[in-house]
Amino acid sequence: MATDWRVGAITRAMLPVLLALTLVEVGSGLVLGSFEAQLLASPSLLVLVPVTIGTAGNLGSVLAARLSTAVHLGTVEFEPGDETLAGNAVATVALALTVFPVVGLGAWGLATLTTGARLGPVTVLTVAVTSGFLLSLLAVLVTGVTTYVAYRLELDPDDVVIPVVTNVCDVLGVVVLFVVVAVLV
Repeated sequence: MATDWRVGAITRAMLPVLLALTLVEVGSGLVLGSFEAQLLASPSLLVLVPVTIGTAGNLGSVLAARLSTAVHLGTVEFEPGDETLAGNAVATVALALTVFPVVGLGAWGLATLTTGARLGPVTVLTVAVTSGFLLSLLAVLVTGVTTYVAYRLELDPDDVVIPVVTNVCDVLGVVVLFVVVAVLV
């Protein structure tokens, strides 16, 4: 894969992606706005929003960096039995399952200390872990597909994948948290 490092080439590759991602982020804000009343009623959930979104984006970014490196090294094949893909996917989900319980208990603890938590720690923990697990699966899917598309279009995955994954994971973080709260709370 030959990379064109000229400003014009990078701009042509990235400008359409960044414009589309701007619209995606606006959609995320609209979903979050519709969720506002429930968030304000339960401060623990309000604390979960930025942490969940940020953590989902971080999981996707780490995976994107690993897959981009694998593309550059030629160690990924994008086939069902690909051990590089499978290993990184499992590691991402495992990391989420270790981080999101801490996120949930931290959100509950912070809300308890500052405003008084209206939801119990088990409820907040369940919401955080369920959201985190679902987001890790979605981050793996989005990252894998985006990396593959960048590879097929002969774009540098370092330029394209991380911005796409972090923005899409922001939106998915809001939507998944909203759905999980609607189902569990």
